[in-house]
Amino acid sequence: MKATQQLVDEHRAVSLMLKILDSIFIKSKDTMIDLEDVKQVIGFLKGFVDKCHHGKEEDILFPELERRGMQKNGGPIGQMLFEHQTGRSCIAEMNTAVELLENGESEAGQRLYDAGRQYIDLLVSHIEKENQVLFKMADSLIDEITQDRLYDEFESLEIERMGPGQHERYHELLKDLAAKYLGSKGEHHHNT
Repeated sequence: MKATQQLVDEHRAVSLMLKILDSIFIKSKDTMIDLEDVKQVIGFLKGFVDKCHHGKEEDILFPELERRGMQKNGGPIGQMLFEHQTGRSCIAEMNTAVELLENGESEAGQRLYDAGRQYIDLLVSHIEKENQVLFKMADSLIDEITQDRLYDEFESLEIERMGPGQHERYHELLKDLAAKYLGSKGEHHHNT
């Protein structure tokens, strides 16, 4: 399997979690937001999306593309890195809002909502840009042997950053939250 294909597959899992977060926000308009679920989502965004998925891109794929002549500053890589940073700020802001809410500061609900919305909007367009533009460019630049090597490097990074078995636990979490918040809509994503 191509290294880029693994990233596309992970994007499916990320997109599903974005739908779940969206649904949590919609449902909480009528009832209290379930902070435990939100904390689980934030844990997934920090661990799976940022440390693991973005780690694969920033530490392995992007440097390989630069070695093959793709420009960093002013090019697609620079834009993706900027968006990763923006995403991190949104996650940090959501985290802060949750802590404030847990301390009884109910007005932090709006902060959580705003940061979450910003994150969802950012990541939806970010994923599309990577899938439609960056990864297609990568596939034309990177030969099959290198794709295989990058794939192996991705696997090592995942174990190193998340620990063995964590990937599966994140997928279990996705499945549970999808069942709770999306009904059966999450079904076809479970095999990713």
